[in-house]
Amino acid sequence: MTRTSTSPSPTTPSLGDARIISAADFVFAPLPGRLTELATPVSPAVGSTHVTLHVVRIAPGESFGPESSVEEENTAVVFDGLGTATVGSRSRSVERSHAVYAPTGHALSLTAGADGLTVYIWRTPLTAGRRPGTDPEPFSTLWDETTQLRGFGGTGQISPDADRATMNFVFWPGNGSSQLCLHCGIQQPGQTFNVHLHPDSDEAFIAFEGIGQMYLRDRWIDVAAGDVLYAAPGVLHGARNPHTGPDARRFVTCGGPSPFDPALYSAAGLSSDVR
Repeated sequence: MTRTSTSPSPTTPSLGDARIISAADFVFAPLPGRLTELATPVSPAVGSTHVTLHVVRIAPGESFGPESSVEEENTAVVFDGLGTATVGSRSRSVERSHAVYAPTGHALSLTAGADGLTVYIWRTPLTAGRRPGTDPEPFSTLWDETTQLRGFGGTGQISPDADRATMNFVFWPGNGSSQLCLHCGIQQPGQTFNVHLHPDSDEAFIAFEGIGQMYLRDRWIDVAAGDVLYAAPGVLHGARNPHTGPDARRFVTCGGPSPFDPALYSAAGLSSDVR
């Protein structure tokens, strides 16, 4: 399959050291000669430190693969639609909430079914001294509860909330991810994934389901499904579901720091050694 050029649009706004980008503000452009559309709200070209985040609307029957996926770490989350994901020589049918990890050395390709496929894709090159895992897991879902962080109190800069959200470690060093992790925060009504920072990692994560709030720098900001948060190293961020009552629903986020932050795994009593 021909790799797709994924240079950001020149109209993509600068990130600064932190920014929340509403899904309504994504700048989509069609790929040459195709119906598939690409937006790149986060990338080094607009100010990120390590990570690139694409949002791809793959047209029915078309395929998409980042041009440098073999040389980079890639994770992908299906936001809408049905299709097929291929990592190297392995393929699997995917639908909303399914997640894919393509380690360095393995090309990533996504093919849309009859109704199209909307996918968020995180990318980063391996930093010096890191090597791919020996047995990485390429396919999972956001709802994989095998390995979790519960009761996280943050990193001490902000007083933590007592009702604390749970985070699923979907792709992490323990299942072979060598740099680009994928975590899923489940904020039930009234719960918070407490405010924290990553000293050496930048973070891009999305609101996947529901409505809630993301903390950035010094305040809580209302967000909805599809919106993106970017935080540079050292910038405070978090997520919470302030809604309670009989009509309140969970608020789900996903993404992760790049490179992965060992402090999160230590908080869960886990090693950050790559499998």
